[in-house]
Amino acid sequence: MNKNNYCVIMAGGVGARFWPLSRTNHPKQFIDILGTGETLIQQTFRRLTASCPPENIYVVTHENYRNLVLKQLPDVDPSKVLYEPVRRNTAPCIAYACHKIAVENPAANIVVAPSDHIILREDVFTSVINLALGASEKNDWLITLGITPSRPDTGYGYIQFNDSVSLGPEGRLNKVITFTEKPQYDLAVKFLQSGDFLWNSGIFIWSVKSILQAFEKHLPEVDSLFREGIKIYGTPAEKEFVNKAYTLCKSISIDYGVMEKADNVYVVAADFGWSDLGTWSSLYDARQKNEHGNSIQGANVLTWETQNSIILMPGDKVAVIDGLNDYIVAEDDNLLLICRRGDEQRIREFVETVKIEKGDKFV
Repeated sequence: MNKNNYCVIMAGGVGARFWPLSRTNHPKQFIDILGTGETLIQQTFRRLTASCPPENIYVVTHENYRNLVLKQLPDVDPSKVLYEPVRRNTAPCIAYACHKIAVENPAANIVVAPSDHIILREDVFTSVINLALGASEKNDWLITLGITPSRPDTGYGYIQFNDSVSLGPEGRLNKVITFTEKPQYDLAVKFLQSGDFLWNSGIFIWSVKSILQAFEKHLPEVDSLFREGIKIYGTPAEKEFVNKAYTLCKSISIDYGVMEKADNVYVVAADFGWSDLGTWSSLYDARQKNEHGNSIQGANVLTWETQNSIILMPGDKVAVIDGLNDYIVAEDDNLLLICRRGDEQRIREFVETVKIEKGDKFV
């Protein structure tokens, strides 16, 4: 395995749309939300070790999740777990990690991946990652993984591509033309019909040299904040420096800040059973269903005249459910959500109301 291969796992989100299972103090990346015996971050870490030495895997998370990360990832090097004092979206997180990696290894070749995605075909995923790593090692390219769309989904970002670049028998990349974030339904239909759009997976591959040059060119204010830490990373002063940098840093995504501005962006089209697991409906789609279209977790759930619903109950809870169609039913730690799947966009509203009326401990 190439010792210059590095991975950065982004694990600082709160996963509010999966409330009540996902809470501020225990968000979805630390939950076995698929019932596989592994949490999402454990799956991500294991999956990436097929392309990257475990000692080269960095995790960026909020400092509140220190114990969760170290407990769930016993094979991660504790010095490679980076803590954000406040959330500032993906660009600052990536700038911090990549500047720190550059100090350790200026020849590093990096995969950046969220901690909470589903990948069902892991062998295909590994092949695609290795293909992209080979390309980024030899070229000044910023590479993203694009997913062949199966429906005009308005919840995903879209990538338009054109001319392809052959990498020989191992595969091809395409030049990126535009990014479009969460289009209206009619536009998403046109994207699908055109055949030259892919879903944006939010998984990136690049050399540390290429991404830092891109930060310097397109997000100089973010780049300069973390570049100042070159002589501080790895010393006792790092925590204080990072806390100050995040206080001064604006909140911006890597897509808006860098990828949409750069002219050296390429995409690998792939189909490896991906979901960003951003909604209850995406979880429903990813889970197995019974003959009534219900996805049920919980040994003591009994249903009558109930179809096309996702039901997650604690293992010792007896639940009798009758007459529901297209519903979310989820209970965790004295919190019960019963909501139409079509209304799941209101969950953030529910959370805010619960916070106001019942207190922070329930969110």
